[in-house]
Amino acid sequence: MKLTELTCKNAKPFDPPSKSPRKLADGHGLYLWVMPSGAKYWRYKYKKQGKEQIVAIGVYPEVSLKAARNKRAEYRKMRSDGLDPVQVIKKSKVTAEVSAANTFEKIALEWYENRKGIWKPRYADDVIKRLKEDIFPFIGAMPIKEIEPPILLEVIRKIEKRGAIDLAKRQLQKSGEIFRYAIATGRATRDPSQDIKEALRPRKTEHFASIEVEELPEFLVALDAN
Repeated sequence: MKLTELTCKNAKPFDPPSKSPRKLADGHGLYLWVMPSGAKYWRYKYKKQGKEQIVAIGVYPEVSLKAARNKRAEYRKMRSDGLDPVQVIKKSKVTAEVSAANTFEKIALEWYENRKGIWKPRYADDVIKRLKEDIFPFIGAMPIKEIEPPILLEVIRKIEKRGAIDLAKRQLQKSGEIFRYAIATGRATRDPSQDIKEALRPRKTEHFASIEVEELPEFLVALDAN
């Protein structure tokens, strides 16, 4: 017999008390386990190559009967597609952990260490100072893959609103370099800075792109001086 919300709500442990959980089946592999302590857990059971596999769905009543059934349907669909729910869940967990570890700030600091050797010290100090003041407080803790163009645009517009139009453009440029570094190192797939260039306020005169002298390698600055 299929479960009902009332059955789930009123389910009690074995009486007399037992060390084993009481298992209430809803069909097609879905169970509500009522523990001796009274706690209730949803589980989905299936067989793979003759061996029993169990997937934890969640705790009742935080996960309702309807939500548990939706998860069961999701896992049954995986199996019909030739996928193993346990392996899919493990892979998703690893992917989420990797994504969470690869924050914008972590990758930006790595990029900075990789680049600062070719910059003049004062310029290098300014780059990291600006990132820490203008960028990191807003998107530094975000996984870099999750930063979409509107999110980056909002950050850059905060700089524009201070009247620092040139600085806003430089910060967008630096952010783009960081995103492209993440792409090159396999931790991002796109550079959202490219999508928002036209959304920024233009400089009064913007005839051609320029490179700051401080950004040039020391030996090129020396050649230019001669």
